Amino acid sequence: MIHKFLPQIKHTESDNFFLIAGPCVIENEKTPYEIAAHLTELSNRLKIPFIFKASYRKANRSKADSFSTIGNVKALKIIQSIGKEFHVPTITDIHTEAEAYSAANYVDVLQIPAFLSRQTDLLEAAAKTGKVVNIKKGQFLSPQSMMNAIHKVRNAGNDKVMVTDRGTMFGYQDLIVDFRAVPIMKKFGSPVIVDCTHSLQQPNQEKGVTGGQPELISTIAKAAVAVGADGLFLETHPKPEIALSDGANMLRLSLMEDLLIQLIKIRQAIL
Repeated sequence: MIHKFLPQIKHTESDNFFLIAGPCVIENEKTPYEIAAHLTELSNRLKIPFIFKASYRKANRSKADSFSTIGNVKALKIIQSIGKEFHVPTITDIHTEAEAYSAANYVDVLQIPAFLSRQTDLLEAAAKTGKVVNIKKGQFLSPQSMMNAIHKVRNAGNDKVMVTDRGTMFGYQDLIVDFRAVPIMKKFGSPVIVDCTHSLQQPNQEKGVTGGQPELISTIAKAAVAVGADGLFLETHPKPEIALSDGANMLRLSLMEDLLIQLIKIRQAIL
């Protein structure tokens, strides 16, 4: 189904899951290209449909002095440039109706953050751009309730909508992925993605910096493929320990190839 939304995406004939991957945020001009080059080479060699992901601005930081952006337009232009240079579709998150229209000039997919997945005006604005809309399931929502979010986009005249599960809150500082959500949300007729990195966050830490369990990324990813997820969402960085956002739950870039090879084997086994 993803090729119907993004006809420019490659390798859909492979029957592999599709991959949304990249850094958490555009933090400089060099690192995003390094990540995109590596991911593009891997996805071409392994025949995995690939969408490059990066936030141009982080609006939901715990601390006021946390890194946000190198500049909205500057970061959006970097994402746009990566899409053109590597011939891959691109995705970024938006936070307001105005951002929907501005970001749509630079990327192929607009992503609605989990905390904003019930915001009707935002969903409708994203839909009206004509771009593909990826809605992250709120940590506070049931998978069944995501049908309402999908309807908001479709009722605004846009059938190009995807949903992503990023875990459900378990107490104050943990998330749990309920893999029953994948078959439940697939019944809605939209591609279903599992976020394998944000679902391992440990939010609301007293120090104001989110923790994580990156050693379990492969566990979440393998389970997601095994239950039939259409796509996987993975944030990655060459050196997560120095990343300016969400480094505690990102996959080290050098580990991506081995993980993808394992996931392809699982995918082939269930087809």
